[in-house]
Amino acid sequence: MFSEVTDYIHDNKSEITSIWMERMRNEADEKFLQVVSDQVFTKTSHEFVEMIASNLRDSKEFNSRLEDFAEKVVRLGWPLTFVTTALGTFGKVVYEGMTNDQLITDENHAAQVEKFDQWLTPMYNKVVKAYTESWERTVSLQKIALQELSAPLIPVFEKISIMPLVGTIDTERARLIMENLLNGVVKHRAEVVLIDITGVPVVDTMVAHHIIQAAEAVRLVGAKCMLVGIRPEIAQTIVNLGIDLNQFSTNSTLRKGIEKALEMTNRKIVSAEGLE
Repeated sequence: MFSEVTDYIHDNKSEITSIWMERMRNEADEKFLQVVSDQVFTKTSHEFVEMIASNLRDSKEFNSRLEDFAEKVVRLGWPLTFVTTALGTFGKVVYEGMTNDQLITDENHAAQVEKFDQWLTPMYNKVVKAYTESWERTVSLQKIALQELSAPLIPVFEKISIMPLVGTIDTERARLIMENLLNGVVKHRAEVVLIDITGVPVVDTMVAHHIIQAAEAVRLVGAKCMLVGIRPEIAQTIVNLGIDLNQFSTNSTLRKGIEKALEMTNRKIVSAEGLE
């Protein structure tokens, strides 16, 4: 059905690719071109052309190439608009070339337009679907990785662990904090856990409620919880909101918190003057 298009692309692939790449460079955002080297752009562009050409030869080959290509361009940071524009631009280059070579004439114009539509539209939909699925997988994996790093419980001394928190705390992250706290206390046999909120920009009623719940859960598994990193503005907010933090210890800095935690576990920091 697409034999004329297939033959034309096969016979003029180099020229088509050059024209198409030049147009895409003009279409691309300057920031995009700055992060993509010429070598990578050229190599990926040739892969894109090969993928499109494979759609005219073998649907199985095309599907395999498309999946690999979608994963690659997502990793490279190619936006979906650039990919879809690239597909439309490629169709225009082929159409113009076939017109110049008299393969598309006034007599067969309508039939050829219909063929191009039957070729490009399903491929366009498949490309969008493959890109979207690859993007969603990537985002999902990144979200899992960030969640694992967003609430780590770090053992710093025997029986003492620290959970540094950075960024906002929502319901999902609060659940992860609770889970990591309880598992970490048991795993590291912690007796004192310091929750460091130095990097938490805002402590409102909801955040304080989550922290209090976490502290209560730690107490139930046999450990004590201490809140450190309370900046003056955070302390003022807590007082203004009427939040009761009397059920566990608090300190303004992590250093003071560690010193207090050592005392709670019958240890202390001593000076070693005169020792090399």
